[in-house]
Amino acid sequence: MDLTVNGFRCHLTSSGPPRSVAGRPCSPVVLVHGAANDHDAWLGVADLLAAAGQHVLVPDLPGHGLSAGAPLRSIEALADWLAELLDAASVTQAVLVGHSMGSLVALECAARHRQRVSRLALLGTSVPMPVADALLGQATSAPDQVCRMMSAYSASSRFLRTGGQRGHGIWGPGLMLAIMRRSPPGVLAVDLANCNDYQNGLRAAAQVHCPTLLVVARRDRMTPRRNLPPLLAALPACERIELADCGHAMMSEQPGALANALLAFVTAGQPTAFARQ
Repeated sequence: MDLTVNGFRCHLTSSGPPRSVAGRPCSPVVLVHGAANDHDAWLGVADLLAAAGQHVLVPDLPGHGLSAGAPLRSIEALADWLAELLDAASVTQAVLVGHSMGSLVALECAARHRQRVSRLALLGTSVPMPVADALLGQATSAPDQVCRMMSAYSASSRFLRTGGQRGHGIWGPGLMLAIMRRSPPGVLAVDLANCNDYQNGLRAAAQVHCPTLLVVARRDRMTPRRNLPPLLAALPACERIELADCGHAMMSEQPGALANALLAFVTAGQPTAFARQ
């Protein structure tokens, strides 16, 4: 469905029924994509969460996917836009789940709009999230080369499959590359600059008081787990789980394990390690 946020069309994929417990509505799960991505990055995970009875909302950020307007030029602006999206969708409170750049947006939103966020999950995150100078420069001059580098480094050393272990499945790096290549011109450069320039992450983390989940991929080369201690120390109420044999593109590589971890966190708040599916 399409909504109007700040005067521009926003595409929002909705799946699963709205839920309530004892007559009170439950927070929908809002999945926030990363740099030069769109709602299709969440396809497998969103379907699994909806099949488990969750109400799932997956927006395209401004200037991404099917959403109109120009890409916003700071994480802070994206965080405020996300709160405005909740208003447009008549959502009082949500579970925010963000991946990579989307994790910074979700983190900042949870700090700036605390009453709107019931739970927070950060996937493939790093605070701060520096981007190599070479990538920042080439994102403008040679964006396809940067997309190919990012899709390759987001994978673990094995071929990625979705849909289980039978059949041909889908080659994860190719799926990522296809999504990134259809981004409008200039989006990649803006997104990478946003990640690199965002310096408020640890201060924002200290202001987040809702239950928080960090999902870490053991073979993540984009946001390696060695970067996590400052964020873990800053978050007041945080759980951490780790996906073995998994790279940064965890939604493509292990959608089943990731969906199970998110489902446990959303429904019980006690995430545990799940076997790879």
